[in-house]
Amino acid sequence: MTDEATVGRDRGPVGRGGAPGGDPTAPARPGTSGRDAAVTPGLVCAHHHLYAALARGMPAPPRTPASFREILELVWWRLDAALDLEMLRWSARLGALEALEQGTTAIIDHHESPSAIEDSLSVIAEACAEVGVRVVCAYGVTDRHGPDGARRGLEENRRFLAQGGAGLVGVHAAFTCRDATLEAAADLARQFGVGVHVHVCEGPDDDAAPVRLSRLATPRWVLAHGVRLASGHSLSGTIVHNPFSNLNNAVGYAQPARFRNPVALGTDGIGADMLEAFRLAYALARTADVTVEPDRAWRWLAAGWDLVPEARDDRVTWSYAPMHPGHVAFTPGIRPLRVEVAGRVVLDDGRPTLVDAAEIRARAREQAARLHARL
Repeated sequence: MTDEATVGRDRGPVGRGGAPGGDPTAPARPGTSGRDAAVTPGLVCAHHHLYAALARGMPAPPRTPASFREILELVWWRLDAALDLEMLRWSARLGALEALEQGTTAIIDHHESPSAIEDSLSVIAEACAEVGVRVVCAYGVTDRHGPDGARRGLEENRRFLAQGGAGLVGVHAAFTCRDATLEAAADLARQFGVGVHVHVCEGPDDDAAPVRLSRLATPRWVLAHGVRLASGHSLSGTIVHNPFSNLNNAVGYAQPARFRNPVALGTDGIGADMLEAFRLAYALARTADVTVEPDRAWRWLAAGWDLVPEARDDRVTWSYAPMHPGHVAFTPGIRPLRVEVAGRVVLDDGRPTLVDAAEIRARAREQAARLHARL
């Protein structure tokens, strides 16, 4: 994609200079009559883990996790340590393909592969570009693997940004990082005029995150989850609500309507079907407040366009009209028929135009088998 390297730069909170655009209180309403009623901008997944595409069907952990911390230790931290660059290439292609097939044209990815750090972000960016999907990359720096692991993670973020990659500086979470590492990540982000992409208050181990991060965070930061974040917290940045993942991990409901921050929607690695995320976010909001209308969750979905403004110019023609929040919230099975990214048709008649979907799925299955064998 000719403009892939500009995604997330120079515009919006993930870019260099600039602030979120648009009215965050107004629902995005595409056309209301005729063909335009079925057209929206490309959707944005504001928090993804593309490598999770290879996790499906993975072997059971050594024992059943009994807490969120054990889910991390027994499942995800074992899996990410087993990844290599070839696995990353095909997991990113599969994740990008699945995003495109759901009308998602931009992904803000958070990546970790401690055994294959160097060049990992370029592999992911190139794989997504081949499919025709925009991606904003970040390597999740952590001290779980010692000072050298943290140094290498920071350097991968630096290398990618210095080479013109569309990115943020990634941090796994405050509770897995020393203060010095958090400060180094924030400093690196300032140097490149971008934000930090970090998990915040997803589980009880991270309850101290607001105190440790408040003096570092800026409006460009992307704060994933915020489940246990106090309503009156002092963190700057966009909070990304991941309803499916939070339910799956039994960490609770974030109640994002209580925050003053901008709120966007993500999947935390469970695909990139943003209409599904919108519907679930709306349904969960109704569990806390029966007066909530679909427009609220649609505003969260639309906030993705402030994070990756280029996606506003992408066009998705859907199988249903009108693509109005009150319709979409109660209409399952809506699918994209045609997708244009940066003026190029990348999906037509529901099929990708740049890649062979069957080949990607077959090769991804092979890499998943390799990964699972290592576990």
